[in-house]
Amino acid sequence: MPVANFTEVYGYGKTIMYGIGAIEVTSAIGLLIGFFKKGFLPISSGALAVVMVGAITTHLKIGEGFEVALKPFIFFVLSVIIFLVSTSDSVED
Repeated sequence: MPVANFTEVYGYGKTIMYGIGAIEVTSAIGLLIGFFKKGFLPISSGALAVVMVGAITTHLKIGEGFEVALKPFIFFVLSVIIFLVSTSDSVED
């Protein structure tokens, strides 16, 4: 999505757009690193879950409907599952 569309449709500035993108990419890299270093999983999945809550809220708030919010919802659920599994593993260790 072009920057102009992002700012007009969602009402966020360019800085917010790049910040959200940076958090998403950093979280994805953290999830990949988490295969080898388990300490990255709770942080990365937690950050991604928070961003997905914002995405779901934004899509619903501007009236795009649940169909558009479904992808962030699925990512939210997966992030929460990863978070819960990774924190339960660290408690047992």
